[in-house]
Amino acid sequence: MRIRSAVLLALLASGSALAVKPDSPGCKDHPLFPTRMPNYSLAACEVKEFASHPFRLQKGKTHVVEGKYTFLTYSVDDRKDDQTGVAVVRNYENALKKIGGTVADSVPNWWINGSVVVDGKEVWAEAERGNGKIWLRIVEKQAMTQHVVADAASFRDGLKATGHVAVEGIFFDTAKAVVKPESAPALQEVARLLKDDPSLKLWVVGHTDSVGAVDANMKLSQARAEAVVAALTTAHGIAAARLKGYGVGPLAPVASNDAEDGRAKNRRVELVRQ
Repeated sequence: MRIRSAVLLALLASGSALAVKPDSPGCKDHPLFPTRMPNYSLAACEVKEFASHPFRLQKGKTHVVEGKYTFLTYSVDDRKDDQTGVAVVRNYENALKKIGGTVADSVPNWWINGSVVVDGKEVWAEAERGNGKIWLRIVEKQAMTQHVVADAASFRDGLKATGHVAVEGIFFDTAKAVVKPESAPALQEVARLLKDDPSLKLWVVGHTDSVGAVDANMKLSQARAEAVVAALTTAHGIAAARLKGYGVGPLAPVASNDAEDGRAKNRRVELVRQ
């Protein structure tokens, strides 16, 4: 009887393990959270080398982070195995804290997000509990690899055609007005445009999306425009009298601010012929 009972228990345990669906092909846990809640399998996964995600904060606010984006969907096959919202939130909260992370915000029975520094890189994560599902979003903060940078000729053609042109490849950190080093190729092309035509004078115009207060965005866009002017005059020898920086904040969008892809297009620097 003891032997039969042991065999039965082993079979039951084996059957329980087999009840968990295999992960979807190509999907795996993220290294930040190498383990998962029991009886959940990976139903879907998405990885993008560069994207942005608005990590939610309470009172309708968000914190947008750009970098390598991973979106994992865990699900249970049998709803009796579904974990409570409190269990999910507490598990990810404790896991984040254990590796030295900080919780940014949470709703105790629904979602949690926060950040941690791993190998010198800031990583943001958000876990959300749904009915029979857990959604995990992770952004490893980093600058985009700029594959397309407009050249002086395209700037010249744009100015001739419409009187203004957007400069792709000028980067700032969120809410900051310091031109990032990876902006150098784009700035070099703007400088070449100005050197090829010594009579050309430009307004450098900063634009933002509509996230945040209007007054703050106006000041930010002005500061960014002036930072670009400073980079062109100090690093590239362009006469200060040929450039003037202005900020118009969110007042001249080129796309809807309702979605992140539109907001990304609205955060830009333009050259306008004086």
